[in-house]
Amino acid sequence: MKSESYTPGHNQNASDFMARRTLESHGAFFIPYLEEKASVLDCGCGPGTITLGIARRVWPAEVVGVDFGQSQIDRANTSALREGVSNAKFKAADCYLLPFADSTFDRIFSHALIEHLADPVRAVGEMYRVLKPGGIIGLCSPDWGGFVLAPPSSELTSAVTAYTALQSKNGGDVNAGRKLGTHLEAAGFDDVQMSARYECYSSMDFIGEYLALQLEGKADGRSAETLRAWSRQKAGMFAQAWVSAVARRTQ
Repeated sequence: MKSESYTPGHNQNASDFMARRTLESHGAFFIPYLEEKASVLDCGCGPGTITLGIARRVWPAEVVGVDFGQSQIDRANTSALREGVSNAKFKAADCYLLPFADSTFDRIFSHALIEHLADPVRAVGEMYRVLKPGGIIGLCSPDWGGFVLAPPSSELTSAVTAYTALQSKNGGDVNAGRKLGTHLEAAGFDDVQMSARYECYSSMDFIGEYLALQLEGKADGRSAETLRAWSRQKAGMFAQAWVSAVARRTQ
């Protein structure tokens, strides 16, 4: 990802945040397509927790996780070794220039990547290239147009607006979820099916700190403190809308 900046970064808080995600919690929509012995690419794998779940499903087929952050690849490789998942491999790679031959994989999965890309159709086009004809792709991204935060306040609204502006400035799209289907069609995919769900975070402190650190890193201490104060309220909620899309490469 050379034309944008990854808003969450790769600090310990962000990496731990991503590592809480599993195939069952964040990739359930794609489980029906994970057939035994199907090779899979996980594009934007982060610390690899979802990738390892995929590898267990398709054993003994090879699963490859790629991410542009070397620290994430190192963490993923360590986890695979520790958990004894021998059919999962991880490597640093650019999603705009995937280091694989045409028609390599039976399945492609990508979670929480598209919303950070300045040119998502180009990246999805690369996924099309390395997917075998007849293969299936599954994408999932949040959509900030569906976020629900409670209790509401003008200060909280301003802080969230500051975060969305930061991600947009970094080249991302906070409303990427609703556009996944059109991105897939533009890249050549057929039979697009979209769905959505809500995730309610169990730890207000964790999500509040996750967002606050990113704003604090851009010298927006006021918004960061607003988010931290909000996350300490007992009657609070952070509900995130996730949109998923599944499609097929027919040719």
